[in-house]
Amino acid sequence: MNPELPLSPIKETLKVKGDHLIISGPCSAETRDQVVNTCQQVADTGKVHALRAGIWKPRTRPNSFEGVGEEGLRWLAEAKEITGLPITTEVAKGEHVELCLKHGVDVLWIGARTTVNPFSVQEIADALKGIDIPVMVKNPINPDLQLWIGALERVSHAGITKLAAIHRGFSSYAQTPFRNEPMWQLPVQLKTMLPEIEIICDPSHIAGSRDIIPLIAQKALDLDMDGLMIESHIQPKLALSDAKQQVKPNALDRILSELVFRKPNTVDADFKNHLEDLRGMIDELDENIIQQFATRMNIAEQIGLYKKDNAVTILQVNRWSEIVQDRITMGKALGLTDKFINKLLNIIHEESIERQNRVMNAEQFAEKVEKK
Repeated sequence: MNPELPLSPIKETLKVKGDHLIISGPCSAETRDQVVNTCQQVADTGKVHALRAGIWKPRTRPNSFEGVGEEGLRWLAEAKEITGLPITTEVAKGEHVELCLKHGVDVLWIGARTTVNPFSVQEIADALKGIDIPVMVKNPINPDLQLWIGALERVSHAGITKLAAIHRGFSSYAQTPFRNEPMWQLPVQLKTMLPEIEIICDPSHIAGSRDIIPLIAQKALDLDMDGLMIESHIQPKLALSDAKQQVKPNALDRILSELVFRKPNTVDADFKNHLEDLRGMIDELDENIIQQFATRMNIAEQIGLYKKDNAVTILQVNRWSEIVQDRITMGKALGLTDKFINKLLNIIHEESIERQNRVMNAEQFAEKVEKK
């Protein structure tokens, strides 16, 4: 069952003109001059709607820079006064919420390390009760959609309706070009389950490197995400945290200028008609694919029965290796990637094994059902 959350757009609250909310500022508040100067230069681009800076930094190692604390809120508030832009920062406990409200922070966000802990999220939610302030919730570090939704629900139950999600990628042991694997399918699933939720992408944390931020930002926009949060610093190489993923304000300006901001819909009748024709073709193909999968699984069951009658094991590694290699070669010839073919084959193989196991052990399954 999809959750039902009463939501109103953060973009409207912040009076954003256009379809996308752009947030920028330093990863961490380090000094007054660094915060104020960075925010002022970011605001001067004319492309940013809200300023950010980390005040409390949850770090992996205790000797790392963990933020300047409340003093940084004063610097951020000064940047707000100078630029006229709203400010946002991360909170990890109830005390942070109280201090942010004291210093006029306009938007709060819950970080990935906090989202993983329902106790911490609930503490923040309790501190938010009775307060009308926009809140954004980053995805948890691990790829757990239910944990992400659960955090959003806890904040919603506190009475917050101006609620958004932030996609900042997920930890992975695999070697990839990203600091945090984007796993785009998860924010897409979240949007499918909560169509009214705004999703802001954080390309800085996905990238871990300023060089690929534009690529990730464009991908997020093409997936109809509602905005971007990009870290900026007047001297990125001297930053006390996440130096590699921050960009100078002039680089931020260039990135935002070169991005293509597409719209989810158009009034062009010819476009709509052609799009519907193409979608109709996809629908028909999907129906055929599902029918073919059903036929394939029926044959897998017949194979299972045949193996049972001849006392042959279900899994035959050599045969499966041949199938994988053959299908990957065919897929490549048709323009499909190894990764896609492997994923598809693994799902098919898992279901085929399950079907064969079921028919080969039908009598045992029946006995268990009868005993229950």
